[in-house]
Amino acid sequence: MKFTVITLFPEMFEKVVGTSMLWKAQEKDLASFEMMDLREFGIGPRRQVDDAPYGGGDGMLMKVEPIFAAVEAAKGKTPDAKVILMTPKGKLWNQALVREFAAEPAERDYIIICPHYEGYDERILAIVDHQISIGQYILTGGELPAMIVMDSIVRLIPGVLGGETSAEIESFSDGDNLEYPQYTRPEVFRDMKVPDILLSGNHGAIAKWRAENAPKSA
Repeated sequence: MKFTVITLFPEMFEKVVGTSMLWKAQEKDLASFEMMDLREFGIGPRRQVDDAPYGGGDGMLMKVEPIFAAVEAAKGKTPDAKVILMTPKGKLWNQALVREFAAEPAERDYIIICPHYEGYDERILAIVDHQISIGQYILTGGELPAMIVMDSIVRLIPGVLGGETSAEIESFSDGDNLEYPQYTRPEVFRDMKVPDILLSGNHGAIAKWRAENAPKSA
């Protein structure tokens, strides 16, 4: 699975894709990442990527031509890639949606557009397959949301996490469940003791305790 990110700040992704599960996925040839600098597709000698909105208003909008050119260049390498636009107006990203994206065929690739400024020329939607929002708040740009989307998808690719059931017992793995409380050594720390049931070896009772103590999301 390949992710191509179209961004004005490709350097923001260097550490993220080079550590933890994203790095592990690359080491195992399960995922790859490419950052495309939108400035390279800017207009004129100043590589312009933004302009004032028609009709007036504060701020600048991302121009349509550079984004089209960048997506077309990315499609030249991965022609079947689906295009994701990070936008507050998009569908809310949740674990059920993550699983849908991760369950796509192994050859499925994604191109992620990271907007900036006050928004974008609406005509870019003509080449967008998915509009995605990570929550009802505004960030400076689409880079952090793009990182969240990539991390959440990649960790569900079989072989990335390692344990066969690692993803199955996590929070939101089954609707709105949250992961049950967990403990490890030492058995007692500052008068706080691990629940006796977890030390019993009775797997049926432990499973029942975990189900009863797993909180529900708000």
